[in-house]
Amino acid sequence: MKTVCGATVLSVAVGLALALQGSPSRAAMQDDPAMKAMLNFIKKKMAREHLEMCYGINVAGKNDCGTATHSCHGMAKEARDPASFVLVPTGLCTRIAGGSLEPH
Repeated sequence: MKTVCGATVLSVAVGLALALQGSPSRAAMQDDPAMKAMLNFIKKKMAREHLEMCYGINVAGKNDCGTATHSCHGMAKEARDPASFVLVPTGLCTRIAGGSLEPH
């Protein structure tokens, strides 16, 4: 339970920090220390739980992290957003219609 709570607190903090700055470009996101911390957290979670980022399969308001168009998880405005990802078990993404391992 502590991991889930810690992840939620971290993602909320990252989202608030990015929201205050406006929507960052992809390059700016990669230079932001808070975003780097969040991406490192996600990469460790992916390795530990055998997950992969699957782009283009989200439901509106249900995505797992910020992108160049929005700042945090749960902020995708449209379903099947090609720039938003959802973490899925490794190997599943390419079997889902519209799923891609890279943002479009």
